[in-house]
Amino acid sequence: MTVTKEVGSTKAVFKIHINGPINAVWAELIKTGEPQASFFNNVLHTSGGVQPGSVMQMRTKNGRYVGVVGKILEIDPPRRYSHTMRFTHLDDPECVIVYELAEKDGGTEFTLTVENMTEGTKSAKSMAQGGPMICSTMKAVIEKGGAPLMTRVLFGVFGALAPVTTPAKCKVENWPLEG
Repeated sequence: MTVTKEVGSTKAVFKIHINGPINAVWAELIKTGEPQASFFNNVLHTSGGVQPGSVMQMRTKNGRYVGVVGKILEIDPPRRYSHTMRFTHLDDPECVIVYELAEKDGGTEFTLTVENMTEGTKSAKSMAQGGPMICSTMKAVIEKGGAPLMTRVLFGVFGALAPVTTPAKCKVENWPLEG
C-alpha cells in the first residue's frame, strides 16, 4: 500500500492494488442498505440515491448512530466517487473524500484521497489511521470475500461498546437525512 501525506499538508492519499475487477470494487464502494466492511461495518444511506447532490450518511449497522455525514459531489461509474465528509462526534470542519478506481495489472488500483483536511484536527488524525484500514479491508473483501478475522472482531467490539461510547449527539434522530 502506498500512503502519501506531506507534513503541513491538507491532503492525504492512500493507494492499494486489489486483485479483482473494477466493477466489483465499485459495487462494494457504493452499496447501500447493508454493512460495508471497508467502512467499519457502517451502512451507507442517501437522501436520493448515490448521485451528485444527495446527502449521505454512514450509520451503524443497527441504524441507531450516524458516524459520518456529507454531500455527494461526483459520481463517474466505475471510476470516481467523491463526497464531503464530517465526523458527527467531532466539531471539525468538513473535508472532501475522493475514491478513484483504475484498471491496472489485471486488477484494480483503489485510491482514497482526503482533501481540504484541517491539519492538527482529530478528523485528520482519524483519517490518517483509518485510510490504510479502509484500503486493506476493501482489498480483503474483494479478494477473499470478507474482512480479516481481527477486523471482524474489532467491529464486534465497536458494536458492543457503541451504546456506552458513542456521544448522544451521534444518534440518528439528530441527523435528518434531507437533500
